[in-house]
Amino acid sequence: MKISREVKTAILVISGILLMVFLFNYLKGINILDNNAEYHTTFDYNALDTSAPVTIKGNKIGKITNIEYDTKTGKTKVTISVENDIKFSTNSKIKLYETGLMGGNGLAIVPEPGDQMAESGDYLESMVEQGLIRSLTENFSGISSNLGNTMQSADTLLINLNKLVVDDSEEGLKQTIAELNKTIASFNRLSNSINALVSKNDAELSSAIKNFNTVSSDLAVMSADLKNVKLSESVAQLESTLQSVNSLMADVKNGNGTLGKLMTDDKLYTNLEGASKQLEQLLQDFKLNPKRYVHFSVFGKKPGKFDAEGNIIEDEKTQPEEN
Repeated sequence: MKISREVKTAILVISGILLMVFLFNYLKGINILDNNAEYHTTFDYNALDTSAPVTIKGNKIGKITNIEYDTKTGKTKVTISVENDIKFSTNSKIKLYETGLMGGNGLAIVPEPGDQMAESGDYLESMVEQGLIRSLTENFSGISSNLGNTMQSADTLLINLNKLVVDDSEEGLKQTIAELNKTIASFNRLSNSINALVSKNDAELSSAIKNFNTVSSDLAVMSADLKNVKLSESVAQLESTLQSVNSLMADVKNGNGTLGKLMTDDKLYTNLEGASKQLEQLLQDFKLNPKRYVHFSVFGKKPGKFDAEGNIIEDEKTQPEEN
């Protein structure tokens, strides 16, 4: 089968176009033949270009494929292309860092533990690492400010020392030294007074120390005695006694036993009250009518009978016969 010249020309043109597209993308750093995974992230500002490397633990694994400004959020959206065999979780982050002292930035994937693995097209959180030059600049600026404060404090101290040494009066430094000597002499006198006080009361101090030793020994003996006391048994006995008292009080409250019945039975109280009233009436009657209860006869005469009002009741045999 012969291919016509027109078909050959068309195949040649199409091949040229495809080759030109491939070379154009390859020069831009995009290999259209690669089947890599793409991930997205955002930054507050743009400090990257498409030639910036994408690394993981210092190893280059991909590249930046697109950088665009999102007008809705006001942030820079960055798309990276990573080899398919590189696996990491969705908790991982994309870090912007400086690639060298002379400038230039790159992106690094910081793997984080997680159950779900990231897939092509996922969004990853971003972070920015402070550069070495900026860190050194801030540190040096802080050191310089602190050094300036230190120099200012040292200058103030020297000025005060100059005021102390240089005096416009006639005495000057001699007066300062004289005052210092007076202070030292005062301390010497104070120390001598303390020594004299200690030597004068040496006997009393020794006696006080002996008394303290005696008291401490007595306390030691007392603590030993307290240690030998079986406090646990005493507490157990006291607890048992309290339980018995509580049981007794419960029985009294519930009306059990003699004491409980005395405390809770109203009938007993009523009977006792009635008996006391009857006893009172009996004593009163005995006081008013003693003959009713006590009979005394010298000649053996039979005692008479009395009624409720104290009158003698005569027997029928003793009554006189009527004519």
